Amino acid sequence: MDNFKLVTLEELKKHNKPDDLWIAIEGKVYNVTKFRNEHPGGEETLDEVGGLNATVQFNEVGHSQEAKQMLKKYYVGHLVSGEESAAQTAISTSPTPSLLPQLPETTTTLQSEQSQSSIVAIPETVVTNATGKALAPPAKQCCVVA
Repeated sequence: MDNFKLVTLEELKKHNKPDDLWIAIEGKVYNVTKFRNEHPGGEETLDEVGGLNATVQFNEVGHSQEAKQMLKKYYVGHLVSGEESAAQTAISTSPTPSLLPQLPETTTTLQSEQSQSSIVAIPETVVTNATGKALAPPAKQCCVVA
């Protein structure tokens, strides 16, 4: 399961036929085409959720640990939103990918009167993807330097 691909919901939806049947369970995508004829609940059960996120249906049935282990051999990748997929593509095709914002050379240091610790204020930074769209809201950060 180390090598995986990112599968968008749009791509997952395309795999909804008996001869090409993928489902998503808890954020992971599985190609269950070859398992369809062996499914103890019947082929129709898988056909109904083909191309969909079937987490609720899978959990409602109460599958055994053995059934959950069997999923591993049908694993295709992780289900992501279109935005996550685009961001991942931008990061993986970037010549020098960096997920951490570049900080200016100077920082502000505030000296605590009660201790020898210093608090370094980190300026607010927004991380964006290749199209300039913010990937996550900026977080207030600080760290204590002993």
